[in-house]
Amino acid sequence: MGVTQQDILSDPDRYQFAYPIRFSNLPSGVQIALGPNGFTPEQLSAEILKVLKQNAELHLNQPVQKAVITVPAYFNDSQRQATREAGRLAGLNVLRIINEPTAASLAYGIGRNDSGTRRVAVYDLGGGTFDISILEITSGIFEVLSTNGDTHLGGDDFDRKIAAYWAAEMGMTDEFVVERAGEIRVMAEHAKCFLSTHDFFTGTIGNYRLTLSRETFVSLIDSLVSRTIISCQHALSDAGCSVDSIDEVVLVGGSTRVPAVVDRVAAFFKRPVRHHIDPDQVVALGAAVQADILGGHNKDLLLLDVTPLSLGIETAGGLMDVLIPRNSKVPSRVTRQYTTQKDGQSGIRISVFQGERDLVRNNRELATFSLRGIPSMPAGLPKVQVSFQIDADGILKVSAKELRSGLEQSILINEKLGLDDNTVEQMIDESIQQAEADRSDRLWAELKVEAEQLLDQTISFLEKNKAHIKSEELVFIQQALNSMKLAINVADPTALRLCMDELDAKARPVAERVMDLSVAEALKGRRLSNLDSE
Repeated sequence: MGVTQQDILSDPDRYQFAYPIRFSNLPSGVQIALGPNGFTPEQLSAEILKVLKQNAELHLNQPVQKAVITVPAYFNDSQRQATREAGRLAGLNVLRIINEPTAASLAYGIGRNDSGTRRVAVYDLGGGTFDISILEITSGIFEVLSTNGDTHLGGDDFDRKIAAYWAAEMGMTDEFVVERAGEIRVMAEHAKCFLSTHDFFTGTIGNYRLTLSRETFVSLIDSLVSRTIISCQHALSDAGCSVDSIDEVVLVGGSTRVPAVVDRVAAFFKRPVRHHIDPDQVVALGAAVQADILGGHNKDLLLLDVTPLSLGIETAGGLMDVLIPRNSKVPSRVTRQYTTQKDGQSGIRISVFQGERDLVRNNRELATFSLRGIPSMPAGLPKVQVSFQIDADGILKVSAKELRSGLEQSILINEKLGLDDNTVEQMIDESIQQAEADRSDRLWAELKVEAEQLLDQTISFLEKNKAHIKSEELVFIQQALNSMKLAINVADPTALRLCMDELDAKARPVAERVMDLSVAEALKGRRLSNLDSE
């Protein structure tokens, strides 16, 4: 029985066509067996960097000790740290880690001395991933406004479509497809490249004569190219731009050699696209420009980057308080003040999260540390200053300082459980899909925190002033407290708000009367003239 295109697309693990492993998606701690030894992704990357280092030294006839390394736009903190570690293992001092689309923008920015402001879309379609970045360029300053992309979309997927088409059209047997998957994949890639400059491809594998027209190829990849256009729309929305506000479009990545891709991108952005620099070399050229800037040889260009996900800390009620929003400029530093919730609280736990959801349980925890030894003070008096600082490589440092005592603690986030690129995209998509539910959850969490604080304050007030409170008043207030506790337990926002209003109505007159008694007691036996002189 022959293999259908649906068979291959629904079970890609069986019909792999020799696609490469994406090391960036491997969990931390995983080792890849090569011969008798096991290697971590960092070690394998280091081996590649060693060869590149040796080749550069042979070409330059001098030692190479420093480097600028580019990474995909959606690399998170742990992946950037791992990249830096790979450079260290290779004997390199990694001066800067920059996003690949950003590097491409630098390459196309060489020699520009425009005094005005222009917005550029960098469309990067490689073999395995797609990224789109919207940049604003002003007098040599490159500022990334937003990034978006699809980490499972690229030229490899074009090849898979062709291979699946051949397997179905030629009636290949299941055994043949599995045994000759590597050859089919290579032939598919060859056909893709050939059709960039020709109208018809012919090839042979075994007894099968494989043919493909450019028209059929374009129809096969149409849905894939459409997915890149959707990402472009999201990037424009995140940047607050329209298609008409884009002044220039730059194509990067080997898969942009496909004429159908060029045509679709040009049609979407309503303008001709620029792709005169070799799309396979443009990122490396941009990294070289960045190295030139760091070396002090090019002072006309400046690069600002952005964070792919929001960064914040957990606050009362399990809420995510964002300090650095997604697409914020890098390097960046943000400071915010917090305080204690309870009297005499001697420590504060700082839990750092990454993500777009309102509740931290739906986001990714990066690190947790505690600020201990805070002097005993009433709730609300301590002033804890929390600072987030992202360096030029996108690596995060978090510090907390109690301003009254000077007590301070900090942490450099270097967590071990990395987050793959696909999960980053899922987190962004889920935040959009769950926006209404998240809003409801946040409103309930905030109301619950407010109610719990009101409960604590009321109970504390009753204990301190029970000598001045009548028994019938205690009964009424206690009934209101019990109703509030019940509304909290059943998570009924409407009932809880009514109970809080009821408690306020019953407790406020009592509090005012007790306050008047306290003032009268404090002023007992004292003359007005004495008060004036104090």
